[in-house]
Amino acid sequence: MTDQAVDTDGVEQPGPTRPSSPTVSQFLGRTRELKELRADIERAGLDTIAGRKAPRARVLLIAGRPGSGRTALAEELVRQVADRYRDGVLRARLSEPDGTPVPTERTARALLTALDRPTPAGADEDELCEALRLALADRRALLLLDDAVDAQQVDALLPDTPECLVVAVSRGPLTGIADVRPCTLGGLDTKSGLELLARFTGSVRVTVDPRAAENLVEVCRSQPAALTLAGGWLAARPTAAVSDLAKQLHAQDGEGTPLSRVFGFVYASLPGPAARVLRLLSLAPAGLVDPQTASALAGCSVGGARTTLDDFVAAGLLRPLQAPLPQYEVPGCLLPLLRALTETQDRPAELQLARARLLERTVRLLQSCRAITETDSPQAREKLLGMPRSLRFPTPAAAADWLRVRQPALLASARLAVADGELDTLARRLMSQLVRAMVAHIGTQAAAPELYGIHGLVLDVAERRRLPREQAAALLNLGDLDARTGRTAEALVRYRAALDAGRAANDPYATGRAMESVGGAHLELGDYDRAADWFGRALAQRLARDERAEAARLYGRIAAAHTYAGRYGEALRGWRAAVAGYRKEGDVAAQARALSELARVQEYAGRPEESLRTCEEAVEWAGRAQDVRLQAALQLRLADTLDRLGDPTAAGLHRATAARLLGEEAAGSDQFTEQDANACEIRSTSAED
Repeated sequence: MTDQAVDTDGVEQPGPTRPSSPTVSQFLGRTRELKELRADIERAGLDTIAGRKAPRARVLLIAGRPGSGRTALAEELVRQVADRYRDGVLRARLSEPDGTPVPTERTARALLTALDRPTPAGADEDELCEALRLALADRRALLLLDDAVDAQQVDALLPDTPECLVVAVSRGPLTGIADVRPCTLGGLDTKSGLELLARFTGSVRVTVDPRAAENLVEVCRSQPAALTLAGGWLAARPTAAVSDLAKQLHAQDGEGTPLSRVFGFVYASLPGPAARVLRLLSLAPAGLVDPQTASALAGCSVGGARTTLDDFVAAGLLRPLQAPLPQYEVPGCLLPLLRALTETQDRPAELQLARARLLERTVRLLQSCRAITETDSPQAREKLLGMPRSLRFPTPAAAADWLRVRQPALLASARLAVADGELDTLARRLMSQLVRAMVAHIGTQAAAPELYGIHGLVLDVAERRRLPREQAAALLNLGDLDARTGRTAEALVRYRAALDAGRAANDPYATGRAMESVGGAHLELGDYDRAADWFGRALAQRLARDERAEAARLYGRIAAAHTYAGRYGEALRGWRAAVAGYRKEGDVAAQARALSELARVQEYAGRPEESLRTCEEAVEWAGRAQDVRLQAALQLRLADTLDRLGDPTAAGLHRATAARLLGEEAAGSDQFTEQDANACEIRSTSAED
């Protein structure tokens, strides 16, 4: 495990490594099960016996109750055979800590991300599963699917190639998957159980009283999770006899499972504050805990929470995770026991307060995470300095590391907050700050799949709370993401709903933005008449509000729609209005671009002389705007026009000028071509023309 040093001036930073705790020691026992599982990999399947080629990957199932060591066995099997699979190991957990199945869409997206394959924002389950199968079609990979709830989850993710292997972990059988090879787990053998105890207590305490140690293993029914808790309890009490623990557990025989009895005994031995922290860890999103999470839930200091968490690791109550920042996982087998304790020992109001503290702390950490990137903003620096030191990040890199490590827990926190329904104000703040932090550190394009889910949650809250302004914003964001991934028809539906919500909120910005987006969707769909109509409606609103810069831009969008429809006269009027609007606003760069588009339409309309004059004017304004790439693109357009007018000598001069301009801008780069120049030109229309 990578430990961390506490920075008294802010969030914890990477620190020195310390020895591994007993809970992460090497695997032991299960020799027979491992041998059988490895033999099952080589054994001929039903298709092979029938003379047919296996159509899909082989599935090995490891079934057992939580706490039986099923995931540890799966990981050991994967470790032993991983070198046979040249394309590596992919891991996914198919259920939430509370047992709720993880949506297959989310799992497929995570696996595609691990394979460095694109995951379009908003893509549905079928599309992503098909993309996953295509990605694995020519690979030899091993998939470990942990904590599967049913066969449908596993079946949707199976590669269509026998070169891959799937190891699934589940509580019971996966009925419905053909030729699955099951391995059902019970307890460890006695020798392995004694060895597991000895790793906590030392071999002397086991060999001194072997009968008592065997008795303890028997009381725990050789269940690894129960033995881990018993060993942790003995390790913390060097003077306690193994026989005493065995006797006390024997006295509880018949009450619950071996794990629940050992856990109840260990829990009863904890000091009151530590017991309260342990109970509240059941509220941790996705079962993932760090010192900040524990501190917020319990209302204690971050340093005190870190010490308590490390004590829980030593006691076998938490698992440390390999990460650059301290992070722990609550074992899934303990979560139901912790939730049962919170229901009986904590009042609902106290639990709600703990959730609120956690959300508030997360919001402030996200604010700090984003603010550290805004180094040029005096307001951001002042706000950052006003935060407590425990919430500050020393560098943008440290903030990015924290966001990356905590992203699964942050997304789970947003989902849980929305599902709770009682803390919607904090949930809205959390999602707002999470979006801003992800955009600041990851970028809108890279974070689009996660942002799509967050905007969907924002929409759920806005609809539940009847907040039309936020509803309109969420619908616009979702529509934009749909449009970027080619789902224009879906985007159009979103934009129309956003328009209705914007009107209900009497929000002119949302209304105007929605009308323009509806027009843009119609333009993309090739319905140029409707596109021009909707752009015109948005233009009327901008003019009524005296928003002249936006009005000039909309004149250009209307002109683009008319250009695509072949109505060049109306297009010319639109671009001239755009040029006049930009001139009045003093926007030299935009004026140059509008003149460039005007020249293009004049050329389409068969007016080369007018196009030549307009293009020369555009070059002049592009020079004033110091837009070198636009100047180069315009010089190439001038050259083409002069070629058509029969003046190749002048055309050659303009091409040489374009090459010189780009050469000065990017010395040493690849040679600039005419195609590059056309691609560089910034247009206010779509890339179609």
